[in-house]
Amino acid sequence: MLVKTNSSTILGVSAQLITIEVSVSRGIRYYIVGLPDTSVRESLQRIESAIGNSGFHMPRQKIVVNLAPAYLRKEGSAFDLAISIGILAASKQLDSTKLGGDMLLVGELSLGGELLPVRGVLAMTLMAQAQGFSTVLVPRLNAAEAGMVEGINVYGMSNLHEAVTFIENGHEYPSDLTQGKILTLDQSFNSEEEEISEKEDEELDFSDVKGQTAAKRALEIAAAGGHNVLLYGPPGAGKSMLARLIPSILPPLSPAERLETTQLYSAVGRLAPGQEPIRNRPFRAPHHTISSSAFGGGGSSPYPGEISLAHNGVLFLDELPEFKRHVLEILRQPLENRMISITRAKLTVEYPADFILVAAMNPCPCGFLNHPTRACTCGPQLVRQYISRISGPLLDRIDMHIDVHPVSYDELTSPNKGESSANIRQRVQAARQIQALRFANSSIPVFQNSKMQHHQVGMHTALKPDGKAFLRMAMEKLSLSARAHDRILKLARTIADLGGSQDIQTEHLAEALQYRGLDRHHWLT
Repeated sequence: MLVKTNSSTILGVSAQLITIEVSVSRGIRYYIVGLPDTSVRESLQRIESAIGNSGFHMPRQKIVVNLAPAYLRKEGSAFDLAISIGILAASKQLDSTKLGGDMLLVGELSLGGELLPVRGVLAMTLMAQAQGFSTVLVPRLNAAEAGMVEGINVYGMSNLHEAVTFIENGHEYPSDLTQGKILTLDQSFNSEEEEISEKEDEELDFSDVKGQTAAKRALEIAAAGGHNVLLYGPPGAGKSMLARLIPSILPPLSPAERLETTQLYSAVGRLAPGQEPIRNRPFRAPHHTISSSAFGGGGSSPYPGEISLAHNGVLFLDELPEFKRHVLEILRQPLENRMISITRAKLTVEYPADFILVAAMNPCPCGFLNHPTRACTCGPQLVRQYISRISGPLLDRIDMHIDVHPVSYDELTSPNKGESSANIRQRVQAARQIQALRFANSSIPVFQNSKMQHHQVGMHTALKPDGKAFLRMAMEKLSLSARAHDRILKLARTIADLGGSQDIQTEHLAEALQYRGLDRHHWLT
C-alpha cells in the first residue's frame, strides 16, 4: 500500500516542502531513498524502536520510503514523525483517509517514541502557511515557536501515540491530553513600543559613560540612520564599551523584524526549545581569529555565519586590523546589498545580513599614535603596514570614522552622569519615524537613510548652492570617492532628521564630513 505524508527541511533560513511516500509490500528489507544524509538513513532504526515502544508494530515486510524532490539533499531528523505516520498508515494500523493532504508533520523520535524538538520549525510553519496547509503537528517544545504564525492550526505533541490519536480523532485534540502552550502573533510580539529588557537597561546605559561627548553624539547619528562606524583611539579610551552600548539606543525590534530574526536563529539551531521569540536586537562580537566560513557562512552544506547572525542588530569587530584580510573582505557584499550569497556546486543559498557594522581599532601597533601625553614607538612604515591590513574599499564602506580620545581624570571622577540611553533612544526613534514616512511609498524596501539607493540619494538629499559648493571643495581636497560622496549625503540627511530639519544645511554637511577623516593618506597627518 502506498501512503503520502508531508514534512519539511531547512534550506538556508527558509523551508522546503518534502513529500514522503511510503510503500509497504512483499519482502523483508527497509529502504530510504531520495538523497538522504546519514541522519536520515539512520531514522529507520529510530522509527522501528519508537513504533514498537508506542504500542504499534513495525511491518516485517519490504518498506520503501521516498523523499521527494529527489534532487534535493535531505538532512536532519525532522522527517521521523512523517515517516512513522506513513508506515503506520501504509501497514493499515492507521486509517490513511484521515491523513489528508493539508497536514505537515515535523519532529524527531526517540527510541521510546517521544517527540524531540528540531531546528527550523518557525520557517517550516511559515512555508506551510504560504502553501495552504491547515494543520501543523510539531514536538511540544516547538509549539510556541510554530504558534507565532497566524492563520494555521498548530498542535504540540509529546509522543508518537498522541500524534496517532490526534489523527484518528479527525484532527481534534484529545480531551485527556494537555496541549502545549501555543502563542499567537499578538501574544508573542505585543507592541512595537515594548522597551529593551530591564536587565539590559540596568547593565548597559550611556549615562555610565564618562566624557566622550563627541563619540556619543556620533553613535546617536549612527543608530538613527543605520550607519556603519569605525571607532579608533588608544587602548583604554572606551571604544569597546561604547560599541557594546549601541543596542541600548536602537529602537526595539518591530513585529516583522522579530519574526525574521527568530526564524533565522531557529533555522540555525540557536533558538532553545520553548524559548520565546527574540525581543532584543542581536549583538555579535566574533574574535579576530574567526575563520572565513564561520564569519560569512559556508561549509559543504552551507550554514549562516556571524554576518547573518547579526541580522537586524549589530556586528562588532574589535581590533579590526587583527582580523585576517580575506575574512574582512567578505563584508563587501553584505555592506552594499544587505545579504550574502553562498554558492556551492549544486546549491546557491542567500542569507540575510542587514546589520550595523561597528569596528574598533588602535591607530598603530603600540596604540599611542597622536596620543596627547604618550609617545608612539612605531615608525611611519610600521604604522602604514598596520593600517594597510584594512583595504581601501572596505574603509570606504564605513560611513563614520570616530576618534575616541582618552578620558581625563576630572571627567573620569566627575559625579555627574551623562544622558541616559532611554533619552537618546527617543531621539533615534523620532528620526527613524521621519525616515519611515519618507520611504513609505518607495518601490524598493528602504527603512533607514543608510540603505538609500543611488537614485534615492538624489531625490532626498538635494543641496542648496552653498551646500553644493562646500561639498565640492571637500571632495576635491580630500580626494573622496563617488561612494564616499553618497555616504556623506546619507549621513548629512540623518543629521538633519535628528535636528528636525527638512533641508540639509551646510552645518549638517560639515558634521558629516568630519567623520570621513581616515582616508588612507591622512592617517599620519
